[in-house]
Amino acid sequence: MVRTLKATMATILVPGGFCFLVPYFILHSAQERLARGAVLLQVLAALLTLCGLAMVVWVSVIFVRKGNGTPNPLEPPTKLVIEGLYRFVRNPMYAGALLILVGEVILYRSGWLLLYSAGLWSSLHIFLVKVEEPQLIRRYGMKFVNYLETVPRWIPRIPDRGAPGRS
Repeated sequence: MVRTLKATMATILVPGGFCFLVPYFILHSAQERLARGAVLLQVLAALLTLCGLAMVVWVSVIFVRKGNGTPNPLEPPTKLVIEGLYRFVRNPMYAGALLILVGEVILYRSGWLLLYSAGLWSSLHIFLVKVEEPQLIRRYGMKFVNYLETVPRWIPRIPDRGAPGRS
């Protein structure tokens, strides 16, 4: 129960802050409003945002249930999670957060949000390559190395039958 509460708080504070609070301040300071018209774009934006939100929540839940940890880097999963969304992409929480931001960029048609999203993606990519992946290699060894070789970092794909996490 405590781990679930910690995971919920970590999910609300970190992805919630980067995906909703920071964009709110960007939009507010730029005095940008919800774009009008183009109903298909609004529907696309809503679908991307909801899909991204579902991915972020799913990762938080599986970290607690299968990984015995939380999304908080101070209490990471103690077990390597390579099932579910992790079969398709190595970073579904980050990918989900970026989908939320892309949805917001489309919904508001904001160049400032696009710039913020690109900066966040660049920062996440550098963090993954330089910090997170080396830490996970040290923590999980060859099992994670094999996972790195078979599952893409950002662009999801259907895994091969022999890929890690495939039942």
